[in-house]
Amino acid sequence: MVTLFLCGDVMPGRGVDQILPHPGDPALREGFVRDARDYVELAEAVSGPIPRPVPFAWPWGEALRLLEDAAPDARIINLETSVTRSDAFAPGKAVHYRMHPANVPAVAAARPDVCVLANNHVLDFGRPGLRETLDALGGAGLRAAGAGRDADSAYAPAVVPVEGGRVLVFALGTMSSGIPPSWTATAERSGVAYLPEPSATTAAVVVDRVRRTKRPGDIAVVSVHWGSNWGYRVPRNQIRFARALVDGGVDVVHGHSSHHPRPVEMYRGRLILYGCGDFVDDYEGISGYEEYRDDLRLAYLASVAADTGRPAGLRMVPLRARRMRLEAAADDERAWLRETLDRISDVPIALDPDGTLTLAPPPVPR
Repeated sequence: MVTLFLCGDVMPGRGVDQILPHPGDPALREGFVRDARDYVELAEAVSGPIPRPVPFAWPWGEALRLLEDAAPDARIINLETSVTRSDAFAPGKAVHYRMHPANVPAVAAARPDVCVLANNHVLDFGRPGLRETLDALGGAGLRAAGAGRDADSAYAPAVVPVEGGRVLVFALGTMSSGIPPSWTATAERSGVAYLPEPSATTAAVVVDRVRRTKRPGDIAVVSVHWGSNWGYRVPRNQIRFARALVDGGVDVVHGHSSHHPRPVEMYRGRLILYGCGDFVDDYEGISGYEEYRDDLRLAYLASVAADTGRPAGLRMVPLRARRMRLEAAADDERAWLRETLDRISDVPIALDPDGTLTLAPPPVPR
């Protein structure tokens, strides 16, 4: 049995970068915010003072204890920032994320086995910024998937050895999440593993790539950055695409991009997470879309049988962002997450006595 830790967007740039030991240039080119330190002030206005500098482990908070207790075999995050000193803001983008390379220990503090980079912020400072990002992560011993110095490296899976086999993480990013087509990696150019649209044709290409790499005992994860920021409805083409991946041999579909969790599905005994929501970011104090409770976060722990690829269980641990740090969610917050996920998912969600959300067993026929 292999246990995977999966989470959504980890965004240690911008405001989070400013509270870490080595803050970069705070200058921004957003419509209303021109200094990344303003995001720190917004968080402090609603949650109280944040010490500066904080330890590298600060943004993860209670998630680190959770990871130590769960001892997952592979930890997979979507790292949604450029790691660079560059001030070459990508033109035509409303929001840019960057973290100073000296703050990479803040990512390493969670000991991720794979940092997914196929997202709409990894090239916020151009291809030189991507090169610096890859160098910074590689220098810290962190595997990356979904972006690279050419197409071969961008589309190649990250490989995590586990007992009895490997976890293969293929990462893709779509136009619907805001990735410009010009960011696509090619044979001569660095970039991201780009998916123009989820379709039967593109699913077949991904499945072929998985089948050529996967061996008996391997677990194949396809991590996809897709969809809009808000809302629970999953577009039909995303559902068909995810199911086509499972039909082709993918064991777990790991979706992200939305700022809040989206539905959980069990399809043919395989796990599909359509949107894992944010995990680490600087969104505290930003008004709008309060009905989605984006201050609440989920850590997903999926146990998968290496011989069959079928999940033996899914635990979702509720957390709350406060003072740019993850802390345990309150009882009413856990109950809200359970009710919401149960309502929007195709599988019943239970709230266990320990405060963990799990897949409820199907009712026994009478």
